[in-house]
Amino acid sequence: MGAKLLVTGGAGYIGSICARALSDAGHSVTTLDDLTTGHRGAVTGTFVEGDVRDRVLVRNLLRSERFDAVLHFAARSVVGDSVHTPLGYFDVNVGGTFGLVSEMLDAGITRLVFSSTCAIYGTPPQLPLTEDLPFAPVSPYGETKAMVERFLALCRDKEGLQATCLRYFNAAGAMPDGSLGEAHRPETHLIPLAIQAALGQRPPLKLFGTDYPTRDGTCVRDYIHVLDLADAHLRAVDALLDGDRGDGYNVGTGLGTTVREVIDAVGRAAGTPVPYSDAPRRAGDPHSLYAQSDKIQAALGWEPQHTDLDSIVASAVNWAKNPRF
Repeated sequence: MGAKLLVTGGAGYIGSICARALSDAGHSVTTLDDLTTGHRGAVTGTFVEGDVRDRVLVRNLLRSERFDAVLHFAARSVVGDSVHTPLGYFDVNVGGTFGLVSEMLDAGITRLVFSSTCAIYGTPPQLPLTEDLPFAPVSPYGETKAMVERFLALCRDKEGLQATCLRYFNAAGAMPDGSLGEAHRPETHLIPLAIQAALGQRPPLKLFGTDYPTRDGTCVRDYIHVLDLADAHLRAVDALLDGDRGDGYNVGTGLGTTVREVIDAVGRAAGTPVPYSDAPRRAGDPHSLYAQSDKIQAALGWEPQHTDLDSIVASAVNWAKNPRF
């Protein structure tokens, strides 16, 4: 029998696809989202429109529905924006999560899967990135996620909270049937930006930095299909339901892909080259970030199933050509 789950931020890109996967696995899903960046058309299950920072709303929802677990995606997540407007990031990401966890524990709900990020590691002292590296974020966004992970660890040790933190690398791709995909306003991620440039929907792409110490001079990142992220969430919540106390895990493929390789893959999938121009490096961009995910593979039996870059990009192009919202 499936569990009763609350998904905060479940109208957003990753949250909506994870909610769909949870529902497909037999769980009952309720989505809480204020639709600031999410889309009503992306929602799976019961929908509650509201802000995770609304303590009264959250309290009443948690006490009336008696959820078995919460999956928390609701957050502000644009790194560059966080540098210019840090207050809003701490308000939503830290304050919102603190309030949610407080109301969960008051309602007797002890299971949480938290949407974290590899940005907590900052500029890596070694590669691949492993979970035993210290938190050293270089952006307010990364700092908010690191702060939340620290207080969740304390709540796990002292308050009886079962909490798993999934540290994403670069989420990419879309549902194979084209029903859900990436639709940010404004868009900030490389793959959809490159697709829009190839389709003539925006000016040529800017290639920030061509002189990094990588195989082609451009930054290297770990692109993970959003369906593999969804599988990690499903495995994490199932483990908590089975009594696991939770932990922190990298969720990446371990494969590094350069920006130029992404641009070439988008060109192949779109059927037309991506127009771009070279631009100076952006401050704070590490030249390479990719995961070691042995820990989650050992603990939860998770392994990425969609590691072919062309397939990941093709699903994103399919969505971009016929978006539902």
